Amino acid sequence: MVDVPEVRFAPARGGARLAYQRFGSGPATIVAIPPLAQNIEMAWERPEVRAMLERFASFSDYVVFDKRGTGSSDRSSTVPGIDERVDDLRAVMDHAGIDRAHLFAQSEGGPTTLLFAATYPERVEGVILHGSAARLMPDDPTDAVLDEIRRRQDDFVRRWGTPESITVARFAPSMANDREFCEWHQRYERRAAASDALREQMRLNLEVDVREVLPRLDMPVLLLHRTGDLPMPIELAREVADAIPGARLVEEPGADHFAYVGGIDGWMAEVERFVTGTVSDHPPARPAPLGRHAVRVVTLGRFAVEVDGVEVPPSEWGSRLARQLCKRLVVARGWPVTRDELTEMLWPDAPEPERLSARLSVQLSAVRRVLRGGVTADRQTVALDLHEVSTDLEALLEAPDDETVVDVFGGDLLPEDRYDDWSAAARRQAASRFRDAARRLASAAVRAGEPVRAIELAHRSLDLDPYDEVAHRLLVGALIGSGELGRAREAHRAWVRAMDELGVPVPEFDPTGRSYDI
Repeated sequence: MVDVPEVRFAPARGGARLAYQRFGSGPATIVAIPPLAQNIEMAWERPEVRAMLERFASFSDYVVFDKRGTGSSDRSSTVPGIDERVDDLRAVMDHAGIDRAHLFAQSEGGPTTLLFAATYPERVEGVILHGSAARLMPDDPTDAVLDEIRRRQDDFVRRWGTPESITVARFAPSMANDREFCEWHQRYERRAAASDALREQMRLNLEVDVREVLPRLDMPVLLLHRTGDLPMPIELAREVADAIPGARLVEEPGADHFAYVGGIDGWMAEVERFVTGTVSDHPPARPAPLGRHAVRVVTLGRFAVEVDGVEVPPSEWGSRLARQLCKRLVVARGWPVTRDELTEMLWPDAPEPERLSARLSVQLSAVRRVLRGGVTADRQTVALDLHEVSTDLEALLEAPDDETVVDVFGGDLLPEDRYDDWSAAARRQAASRFRDAARRLASAAVRAGEPVRAIELAHRSLDLDPYDEVAHRLLVGALIGSGELGRAREAHRAWVRAMDELGVPVPEFDPTGRSYDI
């Protein structure tokens, strides 16, 4: 028999603490993603739950945690949306020192698990879903259907943790006549989540839909589902199985939604076989130890992401929208960008912007996958994590001296997006930082008798802005200083042509060069 494990706490974004337990000594590592609400400490009181956990411990190193706002995790935290749940799963794995694991999810934990697997595939050995799906609401519901769903949710929450609770009858009908179990579960509900947190979670679930990421999952996936499951109909599991290449669906008879009741021997045997006896023909390479990936985003002169010095190919992004989302976050320089602004940028003509939350999460998943994390998100905002990702824009603006500025500056910021309002301020700031540094260095080079350096810097400034009068003056003077009078006259004529467009007069050519001192 397994002793009740100690509760450990993983630090998460915003100062929250996530309670988790780790036990078992089997060859496989499994991390369990929480369903709607649970309490990992109190769960050991029931023999049905204990039997399931001890079975896991017999063949795996098993980690289970409470999501923020529920169970033994911090209750004062804001109820997390799906992007925060992905972050929290990562935080638990990091704190436990787990590079890679099988993920096991029940019920509403499924979408979080699928999104995490699409975002961090290098950390996922395989995915196991029991009684779960990629979405938690009907497809394209009418307003009347949504109103009915909300009414049922309100009734469910109103009864939660009281003698009138309908949780057991709905989620574990085989135990509905077991008075002892029902009374225990009512107490368990009160320890799992407060009614206001539960209501908010259920409201957020109406926005969850990760079906778009399913085709790109390339790790082994096992789906276990009871054919009579009413809260999560079997059709939703079949939908996931059809969308994921190579996914295996095992359908079992029964109506219990809770995995630990209704018999565990059949599906547990499938899980054990899946994690200990199935080996991919081409297993993915083991990831580098935690925190060892060097991720850099290039925005000056072009857009690219480099991981450990290797540029990520365009095909890894999945869509142009993910690239645009990443660019917008880089330009924000770690400051949070509202979800409303991001959805408006990515889908400006969408007829129902309030229903774009799930689509934004899918694109955010792609960005996180490419950046190996690097993004923080809550229900209102998204931001680039500059502790995990470096950018050439940040290196430019935080450079300690002029030499570093001109070395870092690779060209105009995000040239493909030069006409977009969201990039304008950062573009001006980056150009101004380079222009000022280049002027100072070019002037110093002329005074030091190093015209070649001044010529190079003047040309770079004019590539950025052909109407930069100071750069024109520096170029002509430096060419004269190097004895290249012919090139100096050509540069002077180019200066005249540029200024004519602006209606600005240019002094006559001075072959002595004295007129061009800065």
